[in-house]
Amino acid sequence: MTTATTPVRNRGRIPARSLVWHVICVAIGLVLLYPLLWLFTASLKSGTEILSNLSPVPKVFTPGNYSKAADGISGLTLWRLFGNSLFLACMSVAGNVLSCSLAGYAFARLRFRGRGLYFSVMIATLMLPMHVMLIPQYVIYQKLGMLGTYLPLVIPHFLATEAFFVFLIVQFVRSLPRELDEAAVLDGCGPYRTFWYIILPLLKPALVTTTIFSFISSWNNFFSQLIYLTDPKMYTLQLGLRLFVDQTDSSAYGPMFAMSVLALMPVLLFFLAFQRLLVEGVQTSGLKG
Repeated sequence: MTTATTPVRNRGRIPARSLVWHVICVAIGLVLLYPLLWLFTASLKSGTEILSNLSPVPKVFTPGNYSKAADGISGLTLWRLFGNSLFLACMSVAGNVLSCSLAGYAFARLRFRGRGLYFSVMIATLMLPMHVMLIPQYVIYQKLGMLGTYLPLVIPHFLATEAFFVFLIVQFVRSLPRELDEAAVLDGCGPYRTFWYIILPLLKPALVTTTIFSFISSWNNFFSQLIYLTDPKMYTLQLGLRLFVDQTDSSAYGPMFAMSVLALMPVLLFFLAFQRLLVEGVQTSGLKG
């Protein structure tokens, strides 16, 4: 009788250790989210209040900062900057998904001379800082006459230069049973048809992960765009925010923070829409080494 009623009696109780752990996690989460909260509230303050009022709650709400941010700066409207950023992000996603999936399939399934060496060299590039390759890349693009265009920011994504995404897809393809490839060969499929009709439909979690990371990385990119883009009409949101700092005084901090909030929204919505598939892709990509 005691054994039957004990689970019912303890069903609604939360262990003290679990409660303390959840409280700690919530506290850490609030600390991590505080900068975002401050950014949003600062976008509703005037320029003078931002410098004088350290409280996250505005004394006087200034929603007009968002209309000023939409008007843009130096003749560049918010929508033009937004369109340029969206174009580069979409091209980055398309290039990485196409090229990295092909490269990952080749490393995971095909047999060719030097495969292990090439794969090791590709993984080693993860340890190279971007600044080490900046000058050689800049010289190459200068010789090719690509400076001042979007090509230096787009072409590398179509050449499978993102080693992390290639490795992610390699690990995912290795988790798929080879019987699928053997059955495709018996049906008369070559490597390309096997990839297109058999492997690619099964790569959805890994491709979604690649899509999310590529979009966020391209959208938040600032340094490469600063180096290669020279025409203000081609500037993105990140370079537009720099114009606020360079050409205006402290009274424009409100519109600058408002534009920062608007620049964060696409990334936040994109992540929330695909977070379940992102976690699934990261988990399943490491099932087999």
